[in-house]
Amino acid sequence: MRWTGYAWAAGATAACTAAGVAMHGRFDLVNIAMVYLLAVVIVALRYSRGPAVVTSVLSIAAFDYLFVPPQGTFTVEDVQYLLTFGIMLAVGLIISGLTDSVRARARAQAKLEAAAETERLRSTLLASISHDLRTPLAVMCGASSSLAERGERLSAEERQALARSVYEQAREMSEQVAKLLQMTRLESGAIELQRDWDSLAEIAGAVLERLGERLAGHRLILELPEDLPLVRVDAALIDQALANLLENAARHTPSGTLVRLRAKREAAELVVSIEDYGPGLPEGDAERIFAKFEHGAAEGAGGGVGLGLAICRAIVRLHGGRVWAEQLPGGGSAFRFTLPLEEPPSVPAEPALA
Repeated sequence: MRWTGYAWAAGATAACTAAGVAMHGRFDLVNIAMVYLLAVVIVALRYSRGPAVVTSVLSIAAFDYLFVPPQGTFTVEDVQYLLTFGIMLAVGLIISGLTDSVRARARAQAKLEAAAETERLRSTLLASISHDLRTPLAVMCGASSSLAERGERLSAEERQALARSVYEQAREMSEQVAKLLQMTRLESGAIELQRDWDSLAEIAGAVLERLGERLAGHRLILELPEDLPLVRVDAALIDQALANLLENAARHTPSGTLVRLRAKREAAELVVSIEDYGPGLPEGDAERIFAKFEHGAAEGAGGGVGLGLAICRAIVRLHGGRVWAEQLPGGGSAFRFTLPLEEPPSVPAEPALA
């Protein structure tokens, strides 16, 4: 792309020359010189100093050879045209210098903003990890110390309860670390979609079976019509996106809350919704909660590292879909995402039996 500016220099000079030929005899030479000067300004604003200087030199040469008496030579009889040539070159140098300076400042500002954003994310990440891992670590330390110090004096049921609390907290920490790694892979572009034709109902069934224990305290309603079209997706990633949304609903609504998983076709998209009839979304949270390390105002201390919804959005966008949250009219919230629909492959007809 380094030669694009020089191509523009040649093209702009040629265009101005054509305009000058059309103007010659009807306008003064100073007006034709202004046309060439306009080309110099445009190229200087758009590209670096090199193309601007080339545009100035080509414009001066074309103007001198074709329009300045005596025409057809590079001889200049009137000294005032030398001033015109000098102004063209000076304008190109000054504007390109100013443009380069502005671009350099913009790049420096972008680097400063990127560094500030990196530092903000690092601080947020450290604060989030230290906050959200402190509780499971404290539970694990307390339960394991009880088992180590007085395990022989505890009943079998007490030992089992302590061991289970250690297991559950360790699993929670493992899932949080896995989300951090997954978000890093999604942002770096290290994940390539392994698309294949799949049924959303089958993906949802696998997710619900895996999350059965976590969703046991909620009333779950499924609305997945039998005639839903197949989708060409990376089933493992859509599984994770759906699981994150269901876990989010289970974690941030009271036990016994109604949670509805539904899907329907709308034009060329499949719209998947997870609706709950809990406390809903506070005003201003509908977009913010999809940012990394963000927690909804109603999430409290149980919000995890704040990556579940960000990962969901990254996965859906990777598939060419959209994801958003909205308040339900009767109270509660809905998280929806879309998946583009494609024409499914035709099934080859079975050969007729002889």
